[in-house]
Amino acid sequence: MSCPVSTSTTTPPTQRPRDAIISQPPPSPRKAPLSVLPTGTLLRSLLFTSVISSPLLGPCLSMLKYVVDSKSPLLNPSKNPLIDYLLRKTIYNHFCAGTNEAEVRKSVQDIKSLGFKGVILGYARESIAKADEHDTNSFQVEKSQQAIQDQAVEEWRQGNLRTLKMIGAGDFLGIKFTGAGPKAVEALSRGDLAPPPSFAQAITEICEAIASQNSGLWIDAEQQVFQPTIDAWTIDLMRRFNRNGKIVVYNTIQAYLKSSTENVHRHLCLAQKEGWTLGIKLVRGAYIAHDIRSRIHDTKTDTDNSYDYIVESLLSRKFPLKIASDNASAFPDVRLFVASHNAESVRKASTLYRQRIHDGQPTIPLEIGQLQGMADEVSCELLAENNTGESETPTPGVFKCLAWGTTEECLHFLLRRAIENESALERTKDTAVAMRREARRRLGW
Repeated sequence: MSCPVSTSTTTPPTQRPRDAIISQPPPSPRKAPLSVLPTGTLLRSLLFTSVISSPLLGPCLSMLKYVVDSKSPLLNPSKNPLIDYLLRKTIYNHFCAGTNEAEVRKSVQDIKSLGFKGVILGYARESIAKADEHDTNSFQVEKSQQAIQDQAVEEWRQGNLRTLKMIGAGDFLGIKFTGAGPKAVEALSRGDLAPPPSFAQAITEICEAIASQNSGLWIDAEQQVFQPTIDAWTIDLMRRFNRNGKIVVYNTIQAYLKSSTENVHRHLCLAQKEGWTLGIKLVRGAYIAHDIRSRIHDTKTDTDNSYDYIVESLLSRKFPLKIASDNASAFPDVRLFVASHNAESVRKASTLYRQRIHDGQPTIPLEIGQLQGMADEVSCELLAENNTGESETPTPGVFKCLAWGTTEECLHFLLRRAIENESALERTKDTAVAMRREARRRLGW
């Protein structure tokens, strides 16, 4: 590879002052950002965030974990209508788009009617691996009886093609490789250089369908046992489909991993050397409860600094590792999607992007998004900023990410969302405060 990776001459992101990376956010827009939310959505979000930011969170999270881990038919939402009803009316409806095409299409239309540029829609089915407490280099992969079927890959292919039909041009399809069942899971955990033939055929068909529809493909990040192979398979897809200025495939980088900056640098070097367009979706990470903790940044501040440093490097068209041999390397064609619920990181990314365009400095295309049911005050602030009409400077597109599937298929997704809110309790409190303020504004208090 033409760009050697060496951290010896790198300025660690954790040592860079955060206010030195990206300039301060702009003033708040005049219009109340949350005014675009329907009253029903506002009240549901107010109720949910109020519970999360209260002492009720612990018991609720424990109950959800118990349901997710239980093998009892009584707690299986597919077999117990009461459990399904309770989950649907609470956490499912807050975070998920629906269980069938009609429900999903309505959710997608509702999101776009608020002014969002588009959606990212994913089928929630996946497999979960648990880290071995006695061996930090191994994992145990759990396979449900439903997943152990010869038709798992075919069901995954059909599910993703069906999902694709629910979105349009400019939207994204989000997929998880582990959703293809045991063949994919085993190949990923072994580190196979090439996917199983049935999987390779399925993902090729999915990519071709996405390209013909002028949509995009998000390959979601997953656990450490799978991620190196996911990266390798996704890079191969980018080599094939991200050509001649057209981008189809995005890979996901998790900034909470200590290796994230080096991984971004490696992706840039490959794209520059081989002449394809690199698509990066940058997230903080969502598998802290299932992964090896020592490979994750020690503190939230370290993760925040890592995230912002990667964003600043990409938007400034700079390789993130300071290596002398890279100085003469042309920066490759790159697209960045900032997938974050952190208001400060989002504001910094948006400000830097607009600032560089305004000043005539080179940058790369930027889009920003948050999950349905999370950080609505951040999403709506971006929408309000884009709609002020005070400047002709281009603004980043704003998206919402939706997951769909049966309640049972969405359980692990829902648990991660609950854990993510627990780990970001202060930010959730900020959301609850913003929701209460908007509710009072509408009531004229």
